[in-house]
Amino acid sequence: MERRARLAHVIFLIGLEGNAKMAETTIFTKIINHEIPSEIIYHDDLVTAFKDIAPKAEHHILIVTNKPIPTVSNVEPEDEAMLGHLFIVAKKIATDLGVKDSGYRLIVNCGPDGGQEVPHIHMHLLAGGKLGGLGFPQK
Repeated sequence: MERRARLAHVIFLIGLEGNAKMAETTIFTKIINHEIPSEIIYHDDLVTAFKDIAPKAEHHILIVTNKPIPTVSNVEPEDEAMLGHLFIVAKKIATDLGVKDSGYRLIVNCGPDGGQEVPHIHMHLLAGGKLGGLGFPQK
């Protein structure tokens, strides 16, 4: 596992220890708060979207909740509107990118075994050309 992924995994596990809502500020919170630079392409009261620093497709956008929730396993009923808003923003971004009709992929990873590297709910929007496999578990 590369250094960045190992560090993110350790931070993730610390963030979930004892079912804590949020153990520390994540890199996503710092981006939302403009504490570190990022190419933000959308921001409102509920979510922020920015370009991934290590894109896996021609277009790789992260859409994150402004409320710091570590993982889907930590969502509460009052988060429903915010989580639904992720999809509305994804559609807007896909439209802006010109891929709404040709297609795009939305991914939400949950927990370290699910591939989640940052303990802050986020959706990946991948687009641009024909996308490959779905990332089934390695045997």
